[in-house]
Amino acid sequence: MSNWKIKISKEAEKDFDNIDGSVKKQVFAGILKVSKAPLPAPDGYGKPLGNKGGNNLTGFFKIKYRDIGIRVVYTLALDKKIMNIVVISERDDQYCYDLAAKMYEKYGDKIFEDIFGKFEY
Repeated sequence: MSNWKIKISKEAEKDFDNIDGSVKKQVFAGILKVSKAPLPAPDGYGKPLGNKGGNNLTGFFKIKYRDIGIRVVYTLALDKKIMNIVVISERDDQYCYDLAAKMYEKYGDKIFEDIFGKFEY
């Protein structure tokens, strides 16, 4: 099972930078784990979003860290095996989904392509 390349939006990168150090390690470890198999079950760890709180987030997936209250939303560029991190949020589900919908409005269908910078930590 080969890892997918991880890319991150500037917005999500800024949110990641603002997270406390120990929590940041957990978030990064979770993203690395999911990047090995980001597709939905039974092929991977991906949790598809679909329609959430009035937002059509079909093609978006989430990683939820219950213990630390963080949510990560990502998309996939399937042809290039790229996992695009578009939202990292310490807020509740609805806030997170609204943010993901705003990102979709901003980037359009390009959000499912290779348009973001490399995720480094």
